[in-house]
Amino acid sequence: MKLPDAVKAYFDAEKSTDAGALVSAFSETAVVHDEGETYQGPEPIRLWWLEAKRKYSHSAEPISATDDGRGISVLANVSGNFPNSPAELRFRFVLEQDKITELEIG
Repeated sequence: MKLPDAVKAYFDAEKSTDAGALVSAFSETAVVHDEGETYQGPEPIRLWWLEAKRKYSHSAEPISATDDGRGISVLANVSGNFPNSPAELRFRFVLEQDKITELEIG
């Protein structure tokens, strides 16, 4: 499946557990929405991701992707230390200039 470079970088960082690589896929003003919380900017996004990795030891493997012209929705198989693992979750990415400006996970 063909993913935009920033989205591919996000999922590659998930596999390698490289917080620096993950954050570099986001713009300086990016926003992440996850589990009812919002994180904006590189440092809050880095801390959110590190905490989620610590808490859930999760991994996400893309299954399919669609582009509706306003964003990229990726269905991923997410497994880790959480109830009902593995689960299919939708990752909705908004991109500008090949950087993630918004990510909503749900």
